Amino acid sequence: MRRALINPPSPPMPFGADALPPDARDAVMAWQPAAVASFDALLHEINPDALRVDIPRLQAVAEWLAALPPERARQLLADRLERIELIRAMLADPDWDTDAGTRARVGRLIAYMDRDDDLIPDGTPALGMLDDALMLELAWPTLEAEVEQYRDFCEYRTREHPGGDAQARRQAWFRDRLAELEQLRHNARVSAGHYVDTRASEDSPLRVV
Repeated sequence: MRRALINPPSPPMPFGADALPPDARDAVMAWQPAAVASFDALLHEINPDALRVDIPRLQAVAEWLAALPPERARQLLADRLERIELIRAMLADPDWDTDAGTRARVGRLIAYMDRDDDLIPDGTPALGMLDDALMLELAWPTLEAEVEQYRDFCEYRTREHPGGDAQARRQAWFRDRLAELEQLRHNARVSAGHYVDTRASEDSPLRVV
């Protein structure tokens, strides 16, 4: 049965209006306005509905990450970045037919991840992968459904070994998932039905109609 959509890792990064720091004097990074603007523009090419990225918000999330124990910070970033490998596999898989729009958005995301000279250089101690993780997290809502469908297809393909060409394998997956969905709907209708105890006496006010 198809799993629920992948949820963002917990805890979420404190990125948003409620995370703005009251004082910018203790910034842990020296932000370049042009680089921040470029990061924000790329993000909104991938996910037009994402929050705007600006220096106060970046500072807030950088300070939050820097304050965590080092191992906890590394794990938090790794939890987010591990899904990029699934995204790479999705683009490279000949069995999966990613539409042109999604492929273009994902291509921009991967190109950013592969850069060393991005918003925060990857070699920056403790914070080098923060911008990559943040880009992925803020872009994720527009990619999640496609990536989850692909992950579910991979699990189905491994378990069921559908035959035929790429299109036939996708059709087998889609057909079986529709059948599962219909079964779930049927079960829900049955569970919602009202059953009457036929052992009730004839004087009972309950009647089968």
